[in-house]
Parts: sequence; structure tokens; C-alpha cells
Amino acid sequence: MIANASTPEIVATVIFAIALIHTFSTKFFAELAHRESRHAGLWHLLAEVEVVFGFWAFVLIAALFFLTGKEAAVDYMEARNFTEPAFVFVIMVIAASRPILFTVINLVRLVAMAIPIPRALAVYFLCLSLVPLLGSFITEPAAMTLAALMLRDRYYQYEISNRLKYATLGVLFVNISIGGTLTHFAAPPVLMVAAKWQWDSLFMFSHFGWKAAIAVVANAVAVSWFFRHEIVDKGRVEAAAGSARMPLSVASIHLAFLVGVVLFAHHPIIFMGLFLFFLGYTEAYKQHQDRLILREGLLVAFFLAGLVVLGGLQRWWLQETLLGVEPDVLYFLATALTAITDNAALTYLASLVDGVSPEFQYAVVAGAVTGGGLTLIANAPNPAGASILKASFDDGAVSPLGLLFAALPPTMVAIFAFRALG
Repeated sequence: MIANASTPEIVATVIFAIALIHTFSTKFFAELAHRESRHAGLWHLLAEVEVVFGFWAFVLIAALFFLTGKEAAVDYMEARNFTEPAFVFVIMVIAASRPILFTVINLVRLVAMAIPIPRALAVYFLCLSLVPLLGSFITEPAAMTLAALMLRDRYYQYEISNRLKYATLGVLFVNISIGGTLTHFAAPPVLMVAAKWQWDSLFMFSHFGWKAAIAVVANAVAVSWFFRHEIVDKGRVEAAAGSARMPLSVASIHLAFLVGVVLFAHHPIIFMGLFLFFLGYTEAYKQHQDRLILREGLLVAFFLAGLVVLGGLQRWWLQETLLGVEPDVLYFLATALTAITDNAALTYLASLVDGVSPEFQYAVVAGAVTGGGLTLIANAPNPAGASILKASFDDGAVSPLGLLFAALPPTMVAIFAFRALG
């Protein structure tokens, strides 16, 4: 494989490896910022997980300018598809607006009332089950944003233990990753292959969706039961966004913007136009709005854009790794590779391989969504959830190892669902 790789590809892979190491070293830079006041701003910048891949993408572009020249470097950048980072930014901001959050909170409350357990426990369970499954219809980034905001406002800010914080985050990331597989348009790794392999929503539900739903509910039940006393003791079912009155017309208009962006998720000119219209509407009706999470959304988009730039030159080893592997082995290989690459990038590369069997197709997609909760970079919505919840963790950052260990149990449940069921 190395013999077939060009110098820019090898350099890009080395930079990508350094970026991965950097994601596991952000705490070191945070501590350095406290010790070295002279350059504290730089160290704080490098301690932001959302900045890591964007920073190293700039390093890669500088290297390409040197190795291939200005024209080739610019051509490479212009060949990248930045639709997903732009979409995640837009859907994060709209989904986190007060009217949308108000609507989902009241839906969760309504369902919670029908569950014969303490309200705080019922709402927690639904944040990790119902909301991730809604991701199959409103897209995974929107579901992640809504679930993270509800968990932050009702549990994380009330001094719950670190064990519960990481266990919740691990289940949330895994459930969002697999919970979007009930349809063919909501999960990024499925979107990358659905058209070429002719997968529709009926196919997705019959082959993936019902198994994912069982795993999502099982994971949510397990973590809710294990931490039930702490959740009931410290959780709060009321929050400002859910208790304020909201005109039906305002909520309906926000939902219309959300649906419009989802319907045109592959057409950035249209969904960005809708987003600008949305910004104008929120400015006109400030009394029904909270602060829009523009900064958080831009940081997440920067993270994902960096991943697009760095990932574009990893095909030489990723695709070779996937070829010639038996489906049973490929499933676990895809799960492992997802932890160090974006799962959408992984399935996209798999879609470039011609003449693959249905067993190959199932294995690579199932493995990609199964491993989507193991790291921040494994699934596009993960940085969105982390950016909303990270302030509640020690040093204002999510530990990559803490997330990995917390995500392993729900990932094992997902493995059982996709391998043993049906």
C-alpha cells in the first residue's frame, strides 16, 4: 500500500495521525495554559477539541502548497464537499432555538406522564431513547443538539457525578449513531451509500432500524436503572425553556424552517438561504428567542470541515484495508476504524468499491454506525453534543479515554443487536 501512495498522501496521513494524538492531548494544553500565562491564549485554543482538526487541516494545506504548488492545493480544497459541516452548523442553531426546544420538551413531558416511574427518571430515559430515535426523522445532528440541551438543563448542571456524566454521554453518542438508521436520509454514514446501493427507508428499517431501536431502548433502560437513585435525587424536570409560554404560530414557523433544512440537506444554497431567512425571523421576534448557539455551531462546523480536508487524502490506505475482508471480520474492522475516522467517510470509501456483495454492504454500514459513539470524531453529531455538555466536565473538556470507556458497554449492546438479531 505504501508503494502506491504519493508523497502528499503520506504527509496527509502523518498529519492526520498527529491530529488524532492531539485530540487525546487537549487536557495537556489546558494545563499548559494555566502554567504558561505568556501564551495562554494559544494553549487555550489548542485545548479546544473542536479546533484540533481545523488547525491541522491548515497545516496540511500549507504542506500541500509546498509539495504540490498553489494551483494543485487550491484544486484539492475546491474538490472537497463541505455540505455536511455547513448542514450540521445550520441544523444545530435551528434545533437549539427556544421554540424547537419548547416543542420537544413538551413532547417528552407528555410521553413521560404515561410512564409509571418518577418524572425525572422518565425524562432522562426519553432523552436517551425517544430523542435519538427521532433522529431518524429530524436528522442525527438535530437530535443530538436537542438531547444534549435537555440533559444539560435538567441533569448536568445539578452536580451529578462524573460517572453518570460519562455514562450518559457514552449512551447518548452510541444511541444517536444507531438511532438514525430507521430511515435512509438521517444518518450521515447511511446517506453516503443509500443512493448508490438503492437503499430506501423500508430497506433500512427491515435490515437496521428495528435492531437499532431495540439496542437504543436497552441502553437507555440499563443506564437509567443503574443510576436511578442519583437521577431522581438530582434531576430536574422543569427548566426555563420548557416552562415559558410559546405561541403556536412561532413554534410552527420554527418547525417549518427545521423541516425545510432537512428536506434540502444536500443543497447548501437552499438550506443556507433558509437559514438566513431564519436569522431574520428570530431577530424580528426576539421576545420568543434565547441566544442562538452560533459560536458553538461554528466551532463544530470548523471541526468537521477540518476532518473533511484531512480525510480526503486517506483513501489510499482506508480503501485498501476494506478490500478482500470477509464480512464477519469487516463488521468489527469497520467498528474499529470508525473510532479514528468519521463513519460517513468510511462508508463513502466503501461505496467506491464496485461489485461488493450485500453482506459487505451490511457489514460496513452496521460496523460504522456501531462504532459511532466511541470517540468525538467517530460520528458527525458527536462534536455538537460535546460542545453543549463539555462545560459540566472537569476542566471544561470531555476526556477522550473517559468517553471511550463509557461508550464501550452500549457499543457491545449495539454489536449484539446487529450481529445476533435477525
